[in-house]
Amino acid sequence: MQTILLSREEVGRRAKELYENNIRQQVEREENIGKMVIIDIETGDYAVDKTGIESARYLRNKHPLARFFGIRIGYKVAASFSGEMERDTR
Repeated sequence: MQTILLSREEVGRRAKELYENNIRQQVEREENIGKMVIIDIETGDYAVDKTGIESARYLRNKHPLARFFGIRIGYKVAASFSGEMERDTR
């Protein structure tokens, strides 16, 4: 697979589009709220775990050169420096 250079903004845009159109309805369940979904922005593959580390390892083994983006399920942000994160109520 040929690597294409993308800006951080484009990586984020693609990941959010994949999440909204394909992934959200599959992962956004009560038992997954607060977990991380890691998305391969080129293939659309994704994996879910508590911190995202195991998901990233799993996906990296499948696609060594892929670019990933993490989204915290049920929240507007993946991490917070202040300790508070706002829930996404969509």
